[in-house]
Amino acid sequence: MWLLGPVDLKKKYGRGKKDTWALVTGAGTGIGKSIAETMAVQGLNVVLVSLPDKHLDSTTSALKKAFPELQFRAVPAIFDHKTDYMPAIIEATKDIDVQCVFNNAGYMVTGFFDRTTLDSQLANMECNATACVKVTHHFVQQLLQKDLPGCFVYTSSVSGYIPNPFAVLYGATKAFVSAFAASLAVEVRNNGIDVLAVHPSPVASNFFDEVHQLDALDMAKQSAVSPNTVPGKMLSCLGRCHWGDLGQMATVVRCVWALFPYDVLAQAFSYFAPYMGDYQKYNENRGVATAKKVAVAVTASVSASPKSGSSKKRSSSKKR
Repeated sequence: MWLLGPVDLKKKYGRGKKDTWALVTGAGTGIGKSIAETMAVQGLNVVLVSLPDKHLDSTTSALKKAFPELQFRAVPAIFDHKTDYMPAIIEATKDIDVQCVFNNAGYMVTGFFDRTTLDSQLANMECNATACVKVTHHFVQQLLQKDLPGCFVYTSSVSGYIPNPFAVLYGATKAFVSAFAASLAVEVRNNGIDVLAVHPSPVASNFFDEVHQLDALDMAKQSAVSPNTVPGKMLSCLGRCHWGDLGQMATVVRCVWALFPYDVLAQAFSYFAPYMGDYQKYNENRGVATAKKVAVAVTASVSASPKSGSSKKRSSSKKR
């Protein structure tokens, strides 16, 4: 597939239209920024959806300066379970036909599952998985209603192939994204809509900035490639397969793990995990902090109870 080269999206989906639009989530930095730049090189207008920060502003400004003949729209959005981000996206695209959607936004929460907050895990799940569903549902309806061709591309990960200790939600959400893409592809391919989930090898970006220091991640960073290498390989897979493994590491991992049933992998990982340096380092005093928090909460509750009770008694006596 790579030998065939990247697909020309404007030619494939534009149908001679003057303006063809793409939407990229996580477009401020990393792979998303590179995808947005690649769309512009191919002559597509781009809607950039990303965190409301300086990176979204600078990327949008740079694209407008480099491609004055094209249009770029920035949509600040926080993909978490407490934010309703879809109205802003819908409003920003109500007057255009978005035919190429790149669901790229995602990040990793590391550490033992029980030692991270439920709130952070739910936010991670929203960004990595649920946001893809919401964005896709809106735009696939638009394409089908208008009988337009298009594509949906998802930045997944080889982590979806294997158990992911210390990053439970990341592996689970990436497995979901790949399965979701493959299933959706079956439903819409006959309508001229291509669906692809790609599994890049490690990429040098700010993806690793907010994670624990893990030996496994350090190894991944050593083999990381530039984000600029991803879009070309991604577009070489589009319309030619539904899962694309990008880079040597991703290809090797998939081929090797394909030899073993998933349960066998889980059994092996669970057996050897206690001997891993990361496991031993972060397992120290595990549960102690949580137990202390519970004890403090119970003590505070017990201490407050008599006061609450005496207050009720005084209140009742006044009524009498």
